[in-house]
Amino acid sequence: MGALDLFAKQTFAEETAGVTRGAMAWEMPPELNLSEVRLDGMLLVRDAAALSGLAAPWSEATGHEQIAIENKMPGDHLGVKPLERALLRRQAWQVQRVETGKTAWRGQVPLWMLAPRLPATIRAVRKMTCVAPGCHAVETGSFSFLWIAANELPLREELIPFLIARSGRPLDDFVRWVATRRPANWVLRMVQIVPMSPDLREEMLRYVPRTDDPEIRKRQRHVAEVIIDMNPDLRDPWVAQGIEKGIEQGIEQGIEQGIERGAEKALSHQFERRLGRPLADEEHRALQERLVRLGSDRLGDVVFDLAPEALALWLADPRAT
Repeated sequence: MGALDLFAKQTFAEETAGVTRGAMAWEMPPELNLSEVRLDGMLLVRDAAALSGLAAPWSEATGHEQIAIENKMPGDHLGVKPLERALLRRQAWQVQRVETGKTAWRGQVPLWMLAPRLPATIRAVRKMTCVAPGCHAVETGSFSFLWIAANELPLREELIPFLIARSGRPLDDFVRWVATRRPANWVLRMVQIVPMSPDLREEMLRYVPRTDDPEIRKRQRHVAEVIIDMNPDLRDPWVAQGIEKGIEQGIEQGIEQGIERGAEKALSHQFERRLGRPLADEEHRALQERLVRLGSDRLGDVVFDLAPEALALWLADPRAT
């Protein structure tokens, strides 16, 4: 899972319930009964009546109880092959719903495809109708299929989860707009992950206030360390050695403190309380690995900063930081 794709899913997990005022929810979909087949996400309708006051595509969820969503981020291929794979995953979930219910389910799982734009290759093979700015209903003959072109969507608070998929100049417009509407730690995460020009990235960093707050400074240092680690040519070798030595010592100290004070047990309890359920075996293993690799301070930040759905995604991603 790429960093940008993970950021998009975390944004859906963190923002959906809030921006729709509880009308919609996002959840991590279960694995389908096919090898290595999983939808990107699942949107659940909680209050259909409240959707009419929201901008499309949220208003298009009326009449559904569950929507399969597939995300295509800038740089992802948007041809016929990815389209057919998305349709296959949607059909696999359709079959699974029919087969696993106590009573035969007669509905049809709708599909939303989020991408920066609607490519000409898709228009050439599918009939569609624009039902709202950025929202194109694709004819299927059986189920509801909505193609969401993020570059065409208006800049609206409730559409932030979809606007993450923008590209080019529409992305620049979104980045400048959203920087004034989200806290500094969110802006830092976006700057680290979302592809943008160096000038725009520098402009966005001005929204991160200079502060003596130790928690904020700790997060800023973490972002700087990640960027420098990914681009070692950007720093002086002597500085690199100093940072690496400091990180190494911090990790060793974190391991010692974890052993001496039972940090792993305490963190496991915090993660389980945040998730509202016991950790699975693979999640316990991921937590142990990240306690060694990232340290207890970073894990403490994650468990308090992320919503439960985003926290589950963070545990599932082996490259999470």
